[in-house]
Amino acid sequence: MRIATIALLSLCSGIQPISAAEATEESGPAKGSIRADDPQWKLVWRDEFDYTGLPDPEKWGYEVGFVRNREAQYYTKARRENARVEKGVLVIESRKERFEKGEYTSASIHTKGKAEWRYGRFEIRAQLPAGRGMWPAIWMLGANIGKVGWPRCGEIDIMENVGFDPDTIHANIHTQAYNHVKRTAKGSKIEIAKPHATFHVYAIEWFEDRIDFFVDGRKYFTFKNEGTGADVWPFGEPHYLILNAAIGGAWGGQKGIDDAIFPQKYLIDYVRVYERRAAAPAAR
Repeated sequence: MRIATIALLSLCSGIQPISAAEATEESGPAKGSIRADDPQWKLVWRDEFDYTGLPDPEKWGYEVGFVRNREAQYYTKARRENARVEKGVLVIESRKERFEKGEYTSASIHTKGKAEWRYGRFEIRAQLPAGRGMWPAIWMLGANIGKVGWPRCGEIDIMENVGFDPDTIHANIHTQAYNHVKRTAKGSKIEIAKPHATFHVYAIEWFEDRIDFFVDGRKYFTFKNEGTGADVWPFGEPHYLILNAAIGGAWGGQKGIDDAIFPQKYLIDYVRVYERRAAAPAAR
């Protein structure tokens, strides 16, 4: 009865449910994930997306409207066409449709005001959308952004990908001293074959002296605390997590938007946050 109801709602709203091939299946720990008995890390927050409907409102809020970077999408709030949980994954769906004076819709969900962290391991297993114009991301902003503004609040880009360069995963940080506006941003990239076709584990390990960035357990970037103050290292303050799929914009739209790709689905299997166990050494 539940399955039939979900299918009927989907047909009425124009939502295409994800296929069995798109849904993730795990027979053991994903490559690059932390085991429950890991000696260094203790699980303190999670969303396994093991329910059906809108993202859990106790954990997630929404950005709404045309938010940043001259992006083309209108971010919607609590609209199943753009953000829903089904078959064990979060689906952020980007669509070509007229909505609130825009031509595209998508979703950006965040933990602001619900969960914020200073230091720890942040692990997200995801399968990315594909196509020219897409710009999915997993990232964090300083919770004090309303007080000090960007980039003084700090930004940690755990994963960024642009559709015109589909096999490249980017890690970046932005601070008052290092940011893309000044062309001083710090970051790195790694090649991953078809991240839109399979799930991968994107993670950071955030310590007092550095942030390490990983894909599938492979470390490919470290940003170090230079010890010169908050202009370089605003990462002594709590940050919140954001999951979004942008369309176009200053980076994602550099080579235009291919309208033939829509709808596009960004699938997130889980989000897990860990803190370092007492007396556990910070592995290097």
